[in-house]
Amino acid sequence: MEREILEGILNSYKKGNSSIDEALEALKELPYKDLGFAKVDNHRGIRNGTAEVIYGEGKTSREIIDIMKTMAHRNSNIIVTRVNHSAYEDIYKEFPDAKYCERAGLMTLKLHEVKQNPGYVAVVTGGTSDIPVAEEAALTLEILGNRVERIYDVGVAGIHRLLDKRKILVGANVIVAVAGMEGALASVVGGLVDSPVIAVPTSIGYGASFGGVAALLSMLNSCSSGVSVVNIDNGFGAGFIAARINRKLGG
Repeated sequence: MEREILEGILNSYKKGNSSIDEALEALKELPYKDLGFAKVDNHRGIRNGTAEVIYGEGKTSREIIDIMKTMAHRNSNIIVTRVNHSAYEDIYKEFPDAKYCERAGLMTLKLHEVKQNPGYVAVVTGGTSDIPVAEEAALTLEILGNRVERIYDVGVAGIHRLLDKRKILVGANVIVAVAGMEGALASVVGGLVDSPVIAVPTSIGYGASFGGVAALLSMLNSCSSGVSVVNIDNGFGAGFIAARINRKLGG
């Protein structure tokens, strides 16, 4: 990421598109760009290896667009989470190459190719109702350079469906297990594999599931070693962590 940013500034100067003063100004804005309503962290790609991710909920379409323009100026790949269809329609007018998954509420804009990480990450759900959260994880993984194997609707109520996919599970470098109700899927998966399992509780379930708290507590108390847990419905967080683990595995 840092190479791409600096090469962009250098190439612009070499082509005569920028003066020395303009190049220096671009370097001054490298740490962050102050938009008044937001301070866009242009430096994050250098520190963390991945550009800032935009959390769309609570932001106006105009605010999201202005942040995206700032990031696009740096040739950053862009992820916007929690975007509704109305906001996407506004954003699409400015960024027609952006891709949107309404079910996951996730939008991506790919401005440069990324190095593909080795192997694959398996994203597994207990039920079909968990797919929106799972897709948030899967799409995040894909734009960050990972191959994803999706295994959906294999919850413990019909555990033979999960066991039928054991070969895919065992071959994964990392597994993201997404489930609501009692959240038992993560423990079962964790007992079958030797790779890290990132558990994602969802808010799917009846009254006593308390909006995902029951699944969260079950996953936190998993008796399977190697299971870690993110917050309720946080598919993006799970996908991002899985991408980092997979990247490190590739050296």
